[in-house]
Amino acid sequence: MAKTQTLKAETRKRTGSGVLKQMRREGYLPSVVYGKGTENLNIKINAKALSDMLAHSASESILVDLEIDGAGPQAAFLQATQHNPLSGALMHADFLAVTEGMKITAHIPLVLHGEPIGVKAGGIIEQLVRDLEISCSPKDLPERIDADIENLGVGDSLTIGDLQFPEGVEPFLAADVLVAIVNESRATKSAGASGPAAAEAASE
Repeated sequence: MAKTQTLKAETRKRTGSGVLKQMRREGYLPSVVYGKGTENLNIKINAKALSDMLAHSASESILVDLEIDGAGPQAAFLQATQHNPLSGALMHADFLAVTEGMKITAHIPLVLHGEPIGVKAGGIIEQLVRDLEISCSPKDLPERIDADIENLGVGDSLTIGDLQFPEGVEPFLAADVLVAIVNESRATKSAGASGPAAAEAASE
């Protein structure tokens, strides 16, 4: 399951683009916390602290304990981020306050493990899905989904239905959607075509 990290935050009452630019220059990231039945709360967090968290996370779908103005931790899910299109730097973050019984939608990576026997025989593995959209409760949020593909031969494939999801985690993609397939390489096809032809020619 995904680990929850602590992130300190301060409320902010100032608005306006000029104020937000100054805030970013000071190393803060303008953010907002919202949730069902609660008013939106404008906060600012240490931009480097969040960037470091994301750099060590498999995806941006992370859980944090927000300590706002030194108060007790508020569990929150990083719902969305905005990045500078040129530098890639964080510009804004939206946090969803976690409440009892809620479900979240997250995007997590799909990681394939092992070398398929079909690749050892000359085939080529093609991964068609690298990012999965899932639904789960915050406590069940996985960092990623892993899949062993060592037993895939040439022509074999892996589908969403073949994946092992933790209890409480549901994918949005249908069970028959292809995740990966081992295709024949051009060399393998050429060898397969020339083999019978050569044998036939030799027998004449």
